[in-house]
Parts: sequence; structure tokens; C-alpha cells
Amino acid sequence: MAKPSLQPKGVTWLLLLYGLPTQQNTERVNLWRKLKKFGAVALQTSGYVLPDDPAQFERFQWLSKQIRDAGGQATLIRVAKIDGISTREVVGMFNEARAVEYKEVASACQEALGRYRKGAEEELAAEVEKLQRRFREIRAVDYFDSPGAHDAQMMLTCAEKGLAYETGKRPVPKVDKKEFVGRVWLTRPRPGIDRAGSAWLIRKFIDPKARFVFGMDPSKRSEAVAFDMAEADFSHHEDDCTFETLVKRFGITDKAVLKIAEMVHDADLEDEKFGRCECIGINAVLEGWARTSISDGELLEKGIECFEGLYKGVKK
Repeated sequence: MAKPSLQPKGVTWLLLLYGLPTQQNTERVNLWRKLKKFGAVALQTSGYVLPDDPAQFERFQWLSKQIRDAGGQATLIRVAKIDGISTREVVGMFNEARAVEYKEVASACQEALGRYRKGAEEELAAEVEKLQRRFREIRAVDYFDSPGAHDAQMMLTCAEKGLAYETGKRPVPKVDKKEFVGRVWLTRPRPGIDRAGSAWLIRKFIDPKARFVFGMDPSKRSEAVAFDMAEADFSHHEDDCTFETLVKRFGITDKAVLKIAEMVHDADLEDEKFGRCECIGINAVLEGWARTSISDGELLEKGIECFEGLYKGVKK
């Protein structure tokens, strides 16, 4: 199924309100599985919502018939607005639901890379293929381009690159800092812990006047240095997060930065590799700010301020 292309502005919704007899447990589970497969999100009442398009309308019609055939009641409604919930909030519900699913894929990739060893390429290839299929399934019902897609895509890219080599961990090539002064840096919208930390690192140790822009397609900003994006030079590398990749490629040896790199790794990848918890709180704050109406630039600057304070605390 081709990925839908829907925009939040002017979107209308399909609501499926239903009730099933309490003894119909099998039908209830089957219905839940199908709603999950279609990417529907639950309202507080006994109802589910999908964006209004012909494919989703047909799906909900089909489920309505199944509910009635099982002795239940079903009502399918098309609305422009859901009382008490803004369009932005509904879109956020869809994106958060997909983010959970993408995170499962990303975590599975991380685990597969952690288990990877020389001579086990076939095992890794089978795991990557399975995760790629799951990723495509999620993308097919990712109606509003959840930012979590790109985290999962980066991890898949790391796993795919792991298949291209039969050696173990590869050294990260160093770069000349002078070549990156006065540049514009591109990353994805709504920056989280890894991107905010990376932006702070760039400003602090690479270019104090670095400017940051946001977008999803590096090809549209060819003059910019992409980071924390799939296929970007400065992104996840094997089991390193983007912050760690930047530290290694620019040869940053500041002891406080090396400690912060461990903190960012654990908060971003959640694998408890270093047993660090200091950045988990910053990550939660950034996620909270990301749900507000502040711009991507304002969100990034808040994150940079958090990391400057963290650095001074670690440096003392």
C-alpha cells in the first residue's frame, strides 16, 4: 500500500463508534488488531478515528459490518472537528502512536547491531529484512509523517551498512574543523536530545556562529551540512548516536564532553550502555516543549541552553 499524503490543514475525520456484547471477546480482540493495523487511534470513548479518505472510509465500513454481524452496534461519522480536541492534538495522537511503533523498530535494530559478530551476516540480514518490512507497514499508516520515522530509518541504515562490511567496528574518519566554519547545518524539525546536544557541541567546539535550519530532505539544501538524518555524514554510526559521531570525527577530547556523550547516548538510545541518567530529564523537557507551539529554532535554542548548563555542571 502506498503511503498516504495527508496534510493537517483542512483535514476531516472518520469516527467509528461501536459497542460489542461483553461475551464477544474473540471479536473484540480481532477488531482491535485490525484497528491497529489500519493505524486508527482511540478516543476516550468507545471509538476510533482515522483521517477521512476513500480507503479509510471503506475500511471503517467493512469493520462496521463485522461489528454488526457479531451482534454489536456501529456508527460511522464524518466530521470536520472533534469537540474538545483540536486538529493539532488529533494529529499529535497519530504521530505519537506511530512514534511508539517506530521506536520498537529502532530498538530492535540497536539490539541486532549489538549482537552482530563477524560470520553472522546472514542472521543480521534476516533480522534487517524483517525490520524493513515492519518499517514499511508503519509508514503505510503514518498519515502525518511522525518524526519517529527518521530515527527508525537511521537505525535501519546503520544495520544495512553493517552488512556491507565483514569486519568488526570500523574507525570513524576524522575531519578538519576549519572546513566547517561559517556553514549552515541542517537537521530534522522538533529537535530532541541528540540533535539539541549536537547543535550545542557544534556551537561550542566547531563554530560559535553556526546557523541551524530544519527540513526533511537534504537534497533541497545542498549547501547545508546535514546531521542526525538518514544518510547524513554526521549521524548514527554503528552503535554511536550523532553526538558521539561528532565528538569522534572532530577529535574532541574535552573530558566533560566525553561524559556528556555517554549521557546523550543513554538518553537517546535507551540501551543503558553507560549507566548514565543525567540527560533523561533534559530529554523529557525537550519532548514537552516540542508539544507546544514554539518554533523549531526556539526549541533548539532551549536545548542548547540546557546543554550549556549541563556542561558547566560537569566541568566544575
